[in-house]
Amino acid sequence: MAIKTKLKIFNDPIYGFITIPNERIFKIIEHKYFQRLRRISQMGMSYLVYPGAHHTRFHHALGCLHLIQKAVEILRFKGINISEEEEEALQIAILMHDIGHGPFSHAMEHSIVEGVSHECISLLFMEEMNKDFNQSLTLAIEIFQGSYHRKFMNQLISGQLDMDRLDYLKRDSFYTGVPEGNINSERIITMLNVVNDQLVVEEKGIYSVEKFLVARRLMYWQVYLHKTGVAAEQLLIRVLKRAKEIIDNGGELHASTALEYFLNNKIELKNFDAKTLATFAKLDDYDIICAMKEWINHPDFVLSNLSAMLLNRDLLKVKLKKKPIHKEKLEKHKAILQKKYDITPHEADYFVFSGEVFNVAYSSDTNKIQILHKNGKTTDVAKASDQLNLKALSKRVTKYYMCYPKSKH
Repeated sequence: MAIKTKLKIFNDPIYGFITIPNERIFKIIEHKYFQRLRRISQMGMSYLVYPGAHHTRFHHALGCLHLIQKAVEILRFKGINISEEEEEALQIAILMHDIGHGPFSHAMEHSIVEGVSHECISLLFMEEMNKDFNQSLTLAIEIFQGSYHRKFMNQLISGQLDMDRLDYLKRDSFYTGVPEGNINSERIITMLNVVNDQLVVEEKGIYSVEKFLVARRLMYWQVYLHKTGVAAEQLLIRVLKRAKEIIDNGGELHASTALEYFLNNKIELKNFDAKTLATFAKLDDYDIICAMKEWINHPDFVLSNLSAMLLNRDLLKVKLKKKPIHKEKLEKHKAILQKKYDITPHEADYFVFSGEVFNVAYSSDTNKIQILHKNGKTTDVAKASDQLNLKALSKRVTKYYMCYPKSKH
């Protein structure tokens, strides 16, 4: 049963006032693990492309809480039975769905922890906080994991039309100033319903869903996969990898205690214990920025130059192609760099590299968005839509990038 308290509100630039429904939710928000999200940027290195993109995971989590409150209200109005206990569990699950993100959101997963996703760490945080909250987060954890018997609840937290996506598209569009991502999340939520324990969208909401999918595609190409942002994130991953390599080879580096722990130890899921989690909870964007400010003066050519590139926004040149990059092109740029700075092929690999990015706005394989017709039947949105481009949106589009130093380097 929810614990009642005096009204607590946050003022949000997207939705206006967001109400914190009860004392337990407020205490979760007050918890040090959750407050850490104020120091984790929502969009990683995207502020190097869009100067306004300085909002945090904390903003986003509160926005998701607001949307799930609206969704529960709408579903109850349509006769879907959701108990107070389930309502609170949904609120806790969406509030904490991103609590496991590391510094600059995604870079951490590819550098100083090995094969440990932010979803896994979110679950570890939830289980740890469950002890502090007298096991009252158990149902929220079940919904988050998808093990609760009412499947539509997990779809609200983690699906193709979940509260997470409905918030981040609108929020990221606002903070970047890219209007293409500005979706009508309120309209979509108003059109939600449940049939056979599956989340569906009523037929008259189909155009809002189409707009949402198109907005998602445009935001990915224009913002999340912007070539400069991709290059900056790759540089950050390489900074952390090089730091780890220097320490593995017996070198010394100045870093915060929390960052040193991850640089000095090989962290995988099997040894991500309580001590590691407590240390991870002390790690945020500031640890990385402060470390790079120190590392600029390090004698290692690779580490000092990569750190300077990121801090001074003097990034690599990036080319985006529709076809895979030829190895000869990379070798040519590496050879120039090796000769110019007298560095090894391995060191040159940190500055000259290729990779790929892909965009699937709508995955028709899993967890489809179902449209509910007036006759009670449901169909996949890609079939129900009269827009030919929705079928195209479910195709994976891959682009290939190549990064190398500008000629002045």
